[in-house]
Amino acid sequence: MPLLAPRRLLASSPSPSPSAVPLVRTLTTSPSAHKAAAHLFDVAGATTYPPSHPTSPSHSHAPHGSPAHPLRLVMFGKPGSGKGTLSTLLTSHYALPPISTGDSLRRQIALRTPLGQRAEALVASGTFLPDETMLDVVQSELDPLRGSWLLDGFPRTVPQARMLDAYLASRAPPAPLTLVVHLDVPDAVILERIRDRWVHLPSGRVYNLAYNPPLHPGVDDLTGEELTKRPDDTPEVFARRLEVFGRETAPLMSYYADGEGKRKGEARVVSLKGETSDEIWPLLEREVRGFDLPLRTGQGEGQEGRRVDEEVIRMAEKEEGAEGVSVSALR
Repeated sequence: MPLLAPRRLLASSPSPSPSAVPLVRTLTTSPSAHKAAAHLFDVAGATTYPPSHPTSPSHSHAPHGSPAHPLRLVMFGKPGSGKGTLSTLLTSHYALPPISTGDSLRRQIALRTPLGQRAEALVASGTFLPDETMLDVVQSELDPLRGSWLLDGFPRTVPQARMLDAYLASRAPPAPLTLVVHLDVPDAVILERIRDRWVHLPSGRVYNLAYNPPLHPGVDDLTGEELTKRPDDTPEVFARRLEVFGRETAPLMSYYADGEGKRKGEARVVSLKGETSDEIWPLLEREVRGFDLPLRTGQGEGQEGRRVDEEVIRMAEKEEGAEGVSVSALR
């Protein structure tokens, strides 16, 4: 069975200097506007909040590549909104260390560290990890880092965001967030994605009948084995997960945009609207290009239709599908 052809992504347009970008914006794409993405960058600003620290270093005219302007990024969105896919695209294009709380926790447990043993005891009892333990996991990963990073899976609630802000402010020197990204994908689109999603369970390869179908209906491209649905890939399960997101995680946008997070931090807060990761990717890439973020080898600037290995997308979508699973599943 032949390997899948790589997916083509829209190239992003040149980025303005950080000081020229409003602190909070909403950028939008739609399927009909796919070819006009560069134009949308200029006209799609919908909401602007004045910077809380307009003269701070994170909003200075630091040149691209300047060590004074690291990317410290938190990205959040509804389950199924494409966080895993977009995070993988970022870390495959740029030298950006990804921090996954789930992966870190599994590693701590496997290494039998004191933190891992404490977490394992909670996991064994089926208890969700307290915020303090999750912060310890995050801190163990961030402590050695002095430059850019992408934090995945934390914070998920406003109390966790407060704890993260306090920790970052306590570092010497302080290292506050510099970019907060909200992925705004309509519920109807997410539910449609779930209905169209099929998996090859032995490998974890993920297919979507709408935009990433198998070469032959109902079977895996590489093995020819039957595709199935995940037990939790139902509209009912995802509707409940979306309800939890609205109650616990959606308030993060208000926290960072016009609440405590804005008063305490210096981050730009951006809401990116779209229906697929291919639509949102050029908007996200434009946001990060003003930071000190070297390209990985072979990822030249301005490539028309950058190619990304399909397996990278599928690995990301596999992780995306596991989001929201009880911590007991970490075992």
